[in-house]
Amino acid sequence: MKHVHNFLLLTSFLFVFSLLASCGSSGNSSASVSPENYIENKGSDTIVNLALAWAEKYRSDYPNVRISVTGGGSGTGIAALVNGTVDIANASRKIKDEETDEAKTNGVEPVEHIIARDAIAVIVNPNNPVSELTLQQISDIYSGKYTNWQEVGGEDRPIVRLSRETNSGTHVYFLETVLRLGSKEDKTLFSMDTLLLPSSEGIISEVRDNPNAIGYDGLGYVPDDLKTIAIAKEAGGAYVLPSIETVNDKTYAIARDLYMYTNGEPTGIIKEYLDWILSDEAQLIVAELGFVPVLK
Repeated sequence: MKHVHNFLLLTSFLFVFSLLASCGSSGNSSASVSPENYIENKGSDTIVNLALAWAEKYRSDYPNVRISVTGGGSGTGIAALVNGTVDIANASRKIKDEETDEAKTNGVEPVEHIIARDAIAVIVNPNNPVSELTLQQISDIYSGKYTNWQEVGGEDRPIVRLSRETNSGTHVYFLETVLRLGSKEDKTLFSMDTLLLPSSEGIISEVRDNPNAIGYDGLGYVPDDLKTIAIAKEAGGAYVLPSIETVNDKTYAIARDLYMYTNGEPTGIIKEYLDWILSDEAQLIVAELGFVPVLK
């Protein structure tokens, strides 16, 4: 089941959730929130709706715990962890070596936790007749080699490329996995005329309004009224749509792990929360929001 939240609704929910959480009580003095029961959670916009849903459910079960959740991108969350200003950093990409080095210089030891998996869906306007592309074709579109939909079997229309901003973990993952086809030696870059948008909602809105647009987004954010492209890993291969099943059986080409990072092995309330995130109850929420549960 896929849930798509527009930006205003998400912002309003975050404000209301933070306001309720800051009250620190559920009707009796024993539910007051102490600093030891406060978790600061920041980072990936891909993960933010999932993190909010987890935090809301966890607090309903443990009302003495306050969890503050904000987005801003994977880079923002990791930077906060490096600077020691956050308890848990959400990231849709692995932490970089230079970020780890900087963290250690600051006395921070990043520890990685895989908390869900995600498929990156390539999406177009429903009026676009193109339904299938290979990874190479998508790379050639985003690098600027192809500029007209006619070059990939579509109509004689210019291609409008949409991407997340560079601070986004999804942007980094798409660059490395799709544009560069997983090659560390490849230095292919996004075409200079690619439109960089600050949110998943922005990508969705632009693809919906522009019949020439192509974008990419986490599967959990893609609404039913947009067309998802079936992708082949190579020419002549099977074209596969993203789903929980095709991520788990590794037939879908653009799938990744989602992460939370802590400073050192978690203890206390942070460990309890991360243990709960990997429970069947929390992983059910993962599936409900269109992501892929971690298999045990």
